[in-house]
Amino acid sequence: MKTNVKRTRRGFTLVELLVVIVIIASLAGLTAPMVIRQRKKADQTEATSNARQIGLAMFEFETEYARFPDSTSGLEVTANTETTLTMTGTKSNDYFRQLMGAGYTQSETMFYAKVPKAKKPDGNIATAAALAKGEVGYGYILQGTAGLSTAGNPARPYVVTPLLGTSGDTFDRDPFDGKAVILRVDNSVNSSQILPATKKVNLSPGVDLLKTGDSTVWGVPTGGTPTIAFPDL
Repeated sequence: MKTNVKRTRRGFTLVELLVVIVIIASLAGLTAPMVIRQRKKADQTEATSNARQIGLAMFEFETEYARFPDSTSGLEVTANTETTLTMTGTKSNDYFRQLMGAGYTQSETMFYAKVPKAKKPDGNIATAAALAKGEVGYGYILQGTAGLSTAGNPARPYVVTPLLGTSGDTFDRDPFDGKAVILRVDNSVNSSQILPATKKVNLSPGVDLLKTGDSTVWGVPTGGTPTIAFPDL
């Protein structure tokens, strides 16, 4: 006679479940930093691409106005076009807005960088909404109150991110994994290491971003010292 033997399937014990949970948690802990680094790298790549697009618009602007945007060129844009955008102000948003007012771009997207307090542009470029608070992630460098031009040293930086605070020339190490994105007058874009101790960027060993004098990209300033217009965040 065939006898049916009833077998009971044994489940996991509490100890085995705890072991599995520990293994999963360990794997997650190992992979999380890699995922975060890859995300920051993607954000840096986006910022680099957008900076290069800003540079192309700047070249077109210079062709007509003989320099990159400044407070004086803003008045010229208003006089030469039918724009109703605000062309004056001291934030980088205000200077970049001149590129839109002059007709060299109608997109806010290229002014975005994923930095703290920044938000994705909404595409609304009506007078008060164009490059509104939070829609610009880059600082803009002038020499004194004058916009730079390609007639100067081509290695001079003039669009930078991610800045730290609202003044000075220090950078936030967090958004792009310790790197700063720097657009130069020749339209090259570099990812430069932010020094951990000073939070600054060196254009060459021992030479800070805004340092003037012999053997620097700024030389001995005759038209004013370089200053950064911060984004309105």
